[in-house]
Formats: sequence, C-alpha cells, structure tokens
Amino acid sequence: MESKNAPAQRKPPKAGIDYPRNYAEFLAWFPDDAACLDYLDWIRWKDGFECPSCHGFKGWRMKNGTWWCDACRNRISSTAGTIFHHARTPLTVWFAAAWHLTAAKNGVSAKTLHRILGFGSYQTAWAMLHRFRCAISHAGHDMLSGHVEVDETVLGGVRQGKRGRGAEGKVLVAVAVELLSPKGFGRCRLQMIPNAETETLKAFIQKHIKPGSTIYTDGLASYPSATKDDYIHQGTSIKGSGKDANEVLPGIHRVAALVKRWLMGTHQGSFEEDHLQAYLDEFAFRFNRRKSAHRGMLFFRLIEQCVAMHPMPFHELVANPKPKIEKQVFVVPSNLRNKAPASLDISVPTHPWRTALP
Repeated sequence: MESKNAPAQRKPPKAGIDYPRNYAEFLAWFPDDAACLDYLDWIRWKDGFECPSCHGFKGWRMKNGTWWCDACRNRISSTAGTIFHHARTPLTVWFAAAWHLTAAKNGVSAKTLHRILGFGSYQTAWAMLHRFRCAISHAGHDMLSGHVEVDETVLGGVRQGKRGRGAEGKVLVAVAVELLSPKGFGRCRLQMIPNAETETLKAFIQKHIKPGSTIYTDGLASYPSATKDDYIHQGTSIKGSGKDANEVLPGIHRVAALVKRWLMGTHQGSFEEDHLQAYLDEFAFRFNRRKSAHRGMLFFRLIEQCVAMHPMPFHELVANPKPKIEKQVFVVPSNLRNKAPASLDISVPTHPWRTALP
C-alpha cells in the first residue's frame, strides 16, 4: 500500500468505527498482536504516512506491517518512536492494560493489573501504567474558560500538627474547576505547587485558564495580585461570608474530595511525592471525559497520546530509584524474573470444563 499525500484534518472519532464501544467489541477488535499493530498504524498514519526520520510523505506498507520510506529508504514500524518502541510486552497486553485503566471509573492500580494480567513482576505492571500516565501528562490540553473556581488542597496521610496550607509532610496542590450553567462542573486541572504565594498561583492560573475568564477564589491575599489585568476576580472570605467552604467553592471541594477518595481507594493512599503529578494528570484525564457516551473514547484518546509520546526507558520513569530503608523489598522469584507476560493471543480451548478428567 502506498501513501503520498500530506496528512489532512481528521474528523471526530465515532463509536464502533474509530474505537470499540464496549468490552465485547474490544475483545472482538483486538484478538491478536497483529490487530493491535494495525490499529496503531491506523491511528498514527490515518491521514497519510509520514516518516519519523526524514518527514517524507511517500512510502509503502510492507506485508509484515512495516513501512518503507521512499525518501530515506528506511523501514519504519508503527511502534517506532512511541512508548511501545522495543517493548517486550506483547501489544495485546498493552491494549488490555489501557482498557482497564480507562474503562473503570476509578482506574486500576499496578497491584490489581499485576494480578489480573499475569505479569511476571509488580515492577512491570507499575512501569506500564506509569508510561501511560507520562503519555497523558505530555499531551496538550485546551485551557479552561468561562467561570472557573481556583483553590488549593493538601494531599497526604493524617499527621499531627498544623492543618491546611503549610502543613508539614503534605503536598500542596492547586485545583481549577470550570463551572457550568445552570449547575454542574466542567473540566478540571490539578498541579502540585511549592507554596500559595502570588507568583506561584499566577503561573498556575496563566498556564491553565484562558485570559478574560472569571475566577472565583476564597479570601487568600495572593489571588487579587495573581489575577489582576488578565482576569475578572471574585474573591469571597469564607470566614466573613458565614458559609462553609464547600458552599463558597463547591466545584473545588467536590474534585478535591474525589481525588483523595481515588488515591485512598484505588491506590490505598500509597504514592511517591515525586510521581504524584502523574497520578493527578491521570485523574483529570478520566474526570474531564466522564460524560463520554462510550468508555472506548477514553481508550482511543489514551492510545493516541501513547503514539505521540516518545519512548520512556525504565530509569526515566523512576524518580527515586533508591528504595527507602523502612519499606519492605519484594524479591521476584528467579523463574519469573525479567520475563514479559505472554500475549493474550492464545488458542481457544473447546469447553475445557467438559473435557477435564474426573
């Protein structure tokens, strides 16, 4: 098959055509690794082949699924330059992990993925999920607009001492949530911040919120200076208003509560501070698409972002490779060590429950 034309603008994806609508269609669409590879090829070069080496638009697809570039004479795989590049794990396993991550409302933990997909080690499952999170984090996002609430929350376990902003041993996270009329919430953005000072909050607001938007905050003194000139600011002192915090900023408190519940429920409250931003991006990815008619849309968007993401070696994923002394070290059995999980493309037995010996 030959491709000569430059990519054109894509049409909006459709359920049942561009992505599976449900789990039954997912199983039917991707029974083997060849089908997964073809799907990656279609997503990457749906509007025409483009060589990642020389950016030429003329090429031929070979029988083995690779492309032959007419300009640089290189053979290009659909996985080259993506997070799937040189991965030993079969694509059927990658796709199954992506479906579990996006189809479930609360996602999936590495421990659960390790158990249900039969990974040789917990480390393999964690690395796969974190590569997905890195792809989500590196994707471009439209800015929030209209009426937007902004506030901060703290994440971390229960500790003695000061509560709220400035609490020791906890992480400060800035949160922005769109307000929809007449009621309800739109998209959200979450970002770790070192403090709640004016310049820090200003950088967060300018990064995630479109100028001209109306921003609602509490009475923190940093917000008027952080929003002046480019935004309309509506600040409300919680103490002076006589209202509860969740009444003044309902969207912020809803999203913050959901994040904390998700971290505690799905991940048992276990996360490294160095990796927290990736978890926050994963939460926002699912939250912002919660109204999609089909969960397959999330799967489609995740695979798109994985194709656009450069390869991530394991040493780049681990922010703190040295294990802490107080943490238990799990030793992987030698017979399972360094083994990739088997492909899900297996022969289908004929009613094994009928043929089993008594």
